[in-house]
Amino acid sequence: MVTGQRRPADEPGWSPAGHGLVGVADAGAFLARLNRLDRTAVVRLRSVPPSESPGGVHRTALWARLPWNVLVGRMVAGVGPGDVTVAVRDLLAELARNGTDLPYRRDADWRWPLPPSASRVVEMLPGAELRRIAAAAAGTLRSAEASGVGGRAVGQRAVRDALLDHVAVVVTQPAADGAPPVQAEVSQRLVQGIVRMGFLGPAGPAERAAATEGTADADGTPTVGSIADAGGTEPAGVPGDSPVQVRLAGNWIGLSAPYGVAWSLKVSNLVMRPVQVPPNG
Repeated sequence: MVTGQRRPADEPGWSPAGHGLVGVADAGAFLARLNRLDRTAVVRLRSVPPSESPGGVHRTALWARLPWNVLVGRMVAGVGPGDVTVAVRDLLAELARNGTDLPYRRDADWRWPLPPSASRVVEMLPGAELRRIAAAAAGTLRSAEASGVGGRAVGQRAVRDALLDHVAVVVTQPAADGAPPVQAEVSQRLVQGIVRMGFLGPAGPAERAAATEGTADADGTPTVGSIADAGGTEPAGVPGDSPVQVRLAGNWIGLSAPYGVAWSLKVSNLVMRPVQVPPNG
């Protein structure tokens, strides 16, 4: 099937129901950045009823997985199609032509759990500081590619993975009111997620210059539209240095920014176990 073509109603995987999105500019901004990061990405659309939506209106949650194992989400206006997964490029093409069809369903291609709906805020971080952290990591990667690490040549992938696993921020809270103390580690993966997806909003001139200097494909392009993330409201002209919430939900840690949210499982829950091999192979 050619991307963007209309499909016959009897084609497998096709649904007569439309995508149900009204916040086309918001969805388009989210999908365009996803497509730029991963041309084969899929996006999961989940309808959110008014009773569970900020403002009491129909909304659709868009979820996707970034290449560095972070889940990102954005809430857009519209009743949505229920709970379906489609190719990012197909939905992006449909929105670009002002179409209302739901692209070919690829529900089987969604293989990742979603974080719990209930979460709590444990810290607020300045958006400008997160931009600085992301730009510094990109600068380190560029330097390592050019000069190596400690005078030794190191592969780009090895350096990149080490940087992504680096703990950028540690949030601690003392025990209070009978609750145990909290220590939350925010990895560079999460920071890169909200920065690369444009969830911080428009960058100021100084921040945009720093981002451009820090990475070859960083961009300070303002995100079009608005976002009502977990518990948030639709911002209007949100500055790029607005506070970002650090959230915990079960085994998940997330960054909730003005234009979207990024989640990952806590490192302590990602346990590798050796494979038991019989003596005779």
